[in-house]
Parts: sequence; structure tokens; C-alpha cells
Amino acid sequence: MTTAPVSKKAPLLHRLPIIREYRKSVGLQRWMLLIGLIITALILLMAIFAPLIAPYGYSQLRDDSGAFGARVAPNAEHWFGTTVGGYDVLSRFIWGSQTAVLVMMMAVVLSLFIGVLLGLVSGYIGGWLDRILVVVADAIYAFPSLLLAIVMAIMISGGQSDMLGGILAAALSITVVFIPQYFRVTRAEVVRVKSEAFVESSKVIGASSGRIMFRHVLRNSTRTLPLIMTLNAAEAVLTLAGLGFIGFGIEPSSAAEWGYDLNRSIADVASGVWWTALFPGLAIVLAVLGLTLVGESLNDLADPRLRTRRASGGGKVQSTSVQAEQADAQTDADTGDEEARA
Repeated sequence: MTTAPVSKKAPLLHRLPIIREYRKSVGLQRWMLLIGLIITALILLMAIFAPLIAPYGYSQLRDDSGAFGARVAPNAEHWFGTTVGGYDVLSRFIWGSQTAVLVMMMAVVLSLFIGVLLGLVSGYIGGWLDRILVVVADAIYAFPSLLLAIVMAIMISGGQSDMLGGILAAALSITVVFIPQYFRVTRAEVVRVKSEAFVESSKVIGASSGRIMFRHVLRNSTRTLPLIMTLNAAEAVLTLAGLGFIGFGIEPSSAAEWGYDLNRSIADVASGVWWTALFPGLAIVLAVLGLTLVGESLNDLADPRLRTRRASGGGKVQSTSVQAEQADAQTDADTGDEEARA
């Protein structure tokens, strides 16, 4: 008599979200995910260690040897040159990552919390509350995102503010833009999940509505949110840069912001001063590119129809889309049964 092989549980490190998706990826998907993770990690490290690696402060105009000077070409002292206002471009480049990361994290976290909570309540309770929330979300979603962010920035801070107020105003204005996205995705998943058998079982055994909503329904309605978070983070960087470019960002003496620096360099390009526009623009492109590569790679891996399951060296099929779909379905069923027993 033969015994069935016992499947070993994967180590905790291999079950972490990004590590798990990276191990499933192959070929082009793996390279896209790896490049995106490297770029994003470099931006985050630059933001965290900005006080240590930036040669000067974001608003510093002089050192012990004197003033920096305006539009100084890249040299040994100023690797990226200086701006028309006399700021060191490299220092503004590094400090700008800190501003972008702070705004991005605040906007994504706030919109995620509010949007998921509203979507959960709307989808589970339904009725007139659901109709009102859907109409409001659709009305907000119909506005152009940058225009709505401009209106919110003017209402919150009058278009200009110090570092803390400017970051908060930018984050809140972007939050309003993102809330309908999380609301609609969460509501659609909640409407689907609340009719599952394990939810009905929880109702039969007398579980309260709050317990069902937050312990059973919510946990099974947020699988696609990490994908939306990465894409929204990239959009937050663009929206922040757009606000700064048109003059509704943070004052240059309060914080470094890539969009503002890009705006100030428009006149420099025509006169042959290329470095003041190149590096802020490159920073925006790299930040958005890294986050977008991560988000698109995770999106492809989350959809069994888009998975590529061929080894890079041999060509032997490791897993098919149908098998992946069945495995995901089995995992959902097991999770539902465990939650119903709990």
C-alpha cells in the first residue's frame, strides 16, 4: 500500500506577498518585477537616508566658500549643477524623494482606509445607503483627477503652504481622487463574497453582522487591493508633480518638490541650461516607472489568464493557467471553510 505524499508548508519568507509573487514569476514578468522593485527600493532608501546622503539642504544657497551661484553647470562641487534660484540640483533631487514618498504613503493609506470601509458597508448593507454612496463615488470619479486635486489643494491650503501643511494638503487632495477607486473595487467584491456559503453558515450559527463583515467578508474582498495600491502610488507621484508644476505645490523654501523644480526650469531649456530640467524630470519618470512595473507585474501574476508558465531555460511547462485557477479556487474554498468554522 502506498501512502500519499505529504505537502510541506512553504517557509514564512516564501509566503510574503512580494516574495511569493516573485517566485511565481518567470521570464519577462520576473525581470519587470525585479527592475520595478529595485527602482522603488532605491527611491525609498534615498528618501529615508536623505539627511545623510544629500550634500546640502533642500533650501541651502551657500556654504563656507560662499554662494552657490545660479545655473552653474555640473562640476566636482555640484554634480548636477545648480538651479536658477541657486539651489543645488542633486540635493533637491534627493530631498524631493522624501516629499514624494511621504505624500504617496499618506494618500494611499488614507484613501485605502476610507474607500475600503465605505465599500464594505455599502456592499454588505445595500439598500438606500448603497445607492447614495455609489452616486457620490461616481460623481467624484467623473471629475478629472488633477482638476479635483487642484480644487482640493486650494480649499485646504490656498495653493501654497509650508512643508507639513503642503504635504498634508497634497496628500488629502490626492486621497479624495483615490477613494472612489477603492470603494468601487471593494464594493463589487463584497457583493460577490456575501452570497458565498461560508457567509450564510456564519449567519446560521448566529454570528453578528460586524463579525461577518470584518472577519469573513473583508478578508476575502481585498485580494486585488495591493495591485491598485502600487498603481495609485505611481499616480500619486504624478499628481503631486502636476500640482507643483502648475504652482499649487509646496513652497521651495519649505521642502523640495520635483514638479516645482521642473516648472522653474522651463525657461532654462531654451537657453541651453539642460541640467535643471533633466534631473527632476528623470526622478519623476523613475519613480513612476518603478511603481508601474511592480503594479503591472503583480496584475499579470494575479490573473491566471495572463500568467506565463514556461521555464526560461528549458521550455517545459511548469503550471498551466487552468491549474493555477483551480489552485486559487481551492485556496478560497479552504479559507472560507476555516472562517465558517471559526
